[in-house]
Amino acid sequence: MILQERINLLKKLNNYFLENNIELQNVKQKAFQENAWFIPEFVEESIKNISNEFLEENKLNNLIQQYKIPAENIQPKRIGIVMAGNIALVGFHDFLCAFITGHSVVIKPSSKDSVLIKHIVQKLAEWNSEINSIISFAEILKGCDAFIATGSNNSSRYFEYYFEKYPSIIRKNRTSVAILTGKESKTELDLLAKDIQLYFGLGCRNVTKLFVPEKYDFIPLLDALKKYDYYLEYHKYKHNYDYHLALLIMGNKLYMNNGSIVFTENESNYSPISQVHYSYYKKNEIDYLLENIQPNQEIQCIIGYQGVPFGCSQQPCITDFADGVDTIQFLINLN
Repeated sequence: MILQERINLLKKLNNYFLENNIELQNVKQKAFQENAWFIPEFVEESIKNISNEFLEENKLNNLIQQYKIPAENIQPKRIGIVMAGNIALVGFHDFLCAFITGHSVVIKPSSKDSVLIKHIVQKLAEWNSEINSIISFAEILKGCDAFIATGSNNSSRYFEYYFEKYPSIIRKNRTSVAILTGKESKTELDLLAKDIQLYFGLGCRNVTKLFVPEKYDFIPLLDALKKYDYYLEYHKYKHNYDYHLALLIMGNKLYMNNGSIVFTENESNYSPISQVHYSYYKKNEIDYLLENIQPNQEIQCIIGYQGVPFGCSQQPCITDFADGVDTIQFLINLN
């Protein structure tokens, strides 16, 4: 299948997302039934970003020109992709990269997110039967030339051992942080609230840690986060909120909360669902702080001061590669 045929299929997929017919709506509902974290508004948000940032025709064309992707891959490889399941269709970008560079793909979907990606491949095959020979699914990835695997720090050790003889991209746990100056507007705090709570905070681009100046007033941000009080209607989120709040109370730890989310001082960049960690810095140390928390093996992105604009953390563009590893270049170099 030549590049233009693949682009035409991606354009058709984008139109399918935008039409949002009854068939797609039913699939979205099934994804929620299979995974209670995938509430309808989150599935809609994920697909909206894929449509706007990954499948828009001009952006696809710009990507092709930027990487000089040839019209035909004369030596296509077999790429095994292990997908994560923390956010609906979080593995779609890896699939897109392999597909657009002309390779065949074997997907091991997450048990938490198999409905949507399987439906997408099914639709592609309906539009072009050649898809059946270049995209497949497997529980165990064998016979592949290269691998892209996303998982936890624990599973990454398994991936590194299992795929050690092959070209591979292995991704581990990551999270995101925000640097605040204390001068943020109400609008900026509203947008930061989205960076924290979208997808219940399960994404690697969600803010789980705040760096704030000494004597920072948390009340405006806690107020901004109250718009997510309705999360308590979802039992999985409420269970986490109740559990982690109880741990802080029993541990006699200092905390602040607004009834649906908890702030507590903690050096760790990772915080559990329904909780946000924070650390103080001295106002004259903000640039030093920025130098020392640049994206690394633990931090996916920095929001706020000299970083990603508030409200944009979960809107990655097509060249915002996870872990900063250029997936497109990796796949091109296989040839």
